[in-house]
Amino acid sequence: MIGFPPRPLPNIKRIIHRIIGLRARDIQITLLCVCPNSDAVLEAAIKVAVANDMPMLFAATLNQVDRDGGYTGWTPRSFVARMRELAVKHRCSSPLYPCLDHGGPWLKDAHTREILSLEETMAEVKASITACLEAGYALLHVDTTVDRTLLDGQPPQIEVVVERTIQLIAYAESERRRLELPPVSYEVGTEEVHGGLVDLGNFDRFLTGLQALGLAHAWPCFIVAKVGTDLHTTTFDPESARRLYHRVVPLGSLIKGHYTDWVANHADYPATGMGGANVGPELTATELATLLDLFAREAQLVEKKPNLSPSGFEAFIKNAVVDSNRWQKWLTPEEVGRSFDQLPSLRQEWLVATGARYVWTDPRVLVARKRLYENLRYDLSDGFPDPHALVVERIAQNVQKYVDTFNLKNSLTLLTD
Repeated sequence: MIGFPPRPLPNIKRIIHRIIGLRARDIQITLLCVCPNSDAVLEAAIKVAVANDMPMLFAATLNQVDRDGGYTGWTPRSFVARMRELAVKHRCSSPLYPCLDHGGPWLKDAHTREILSLEETMAEVKASITACLEAGYALLHVDTTVDRTLLDGQPPQIEVVVERTIQLIAYAESERRRLELPPVSYEVGTEEVHGGLVDLGNFDRFLTGLQALGLAHAWPCFIVAKVGTDLHTTTFDPESARRLYHRVVPLGSLIKGHYTDWVANHADYPATGMGGANVGPELTATELATLLDLFAREAQLVEKKPNLSPSGFEAFIKNAVVDSNRWQKWLTPEEVGRSFDQLPSLRQEWLVATGARYVWTDPRVLVARKRLYENLRYDLSDGFPDPHALVVERIAQNVQKYVDTFNLKNSLTLLTD
């Protein structure tokens, strides 16, 4: 938990309890959790936190940030260090909370590719949890709803999900005590279609199982459940959210929504009692769209200055996404087996926009982006801004729309006093 200047910050669970209490006064707030899938996204979110005097959560998956560097190049420790650097740069005194997102067996792509056994993937997840705690993470999302030992599409039994959830939280608590760290907060469950929490019956069995196995000392402040959104849908289901809210609020928890990206009715989140919402791929798409705007501006500049060496950014980012093979994880059943070039052009554009986050740190992309920025320094007429600052500002504008609809502007005093 980071602040500038450094000061004690409230546990996220305390903030959730405050949000629950504020609803009795008809004050409706939903916390925003940004997925730090690039340095520009991280900086933009910190700028927004400063401008709005609000807490900001950062949900980092093990694909993004892990002991091996993930696709961002950050380990948990270097991720938090970079957060500190940017907090100092922007004189941020708002609470910034680094969080683990989807910490569980086979939720790191490499664990599936390497066909790890249950014992192997659990050992890897536990080692990553320790690294997160050592780095100062404030919240751990424990998600045990994937089981690669089962037939494709077959979810694990709820009892198994509960047992593994308890096992990982118990491990995290033992490590926290060993490291002599203050309490951390927890998030459990998932809205993924392969998980077991996609209907109210399973959801109730999950909660009952957690209560029966004694989690009082580390009861989760967030429960993730399906509220109508996923990577391919943009409609939030207020009625489902209200029903789930009434199930978890007596336990001192709130519902957290993932896949809030591009949701058309995200203003309904606070009104229905949603405690938090994750946004990630949408911010990558904004970053890429801004860079492609800059690339188009560079093309105009090259026409005027033939001696200028073009960056080739558009081709480099597409080739890096294709070469990464990450785009294949998003293929529909009828697309499986087709090469990238065999897909419709609009589908290719979507896959590049979604997959760009995986390759921002690809050396080819880094060189092309640097060249793009350098070339645009020659275009200082009409007050053209610094290219990097423009990218960060466009992302910040996207983040701001969620701040506004989630009633987070100037919320810090309400949530922490």
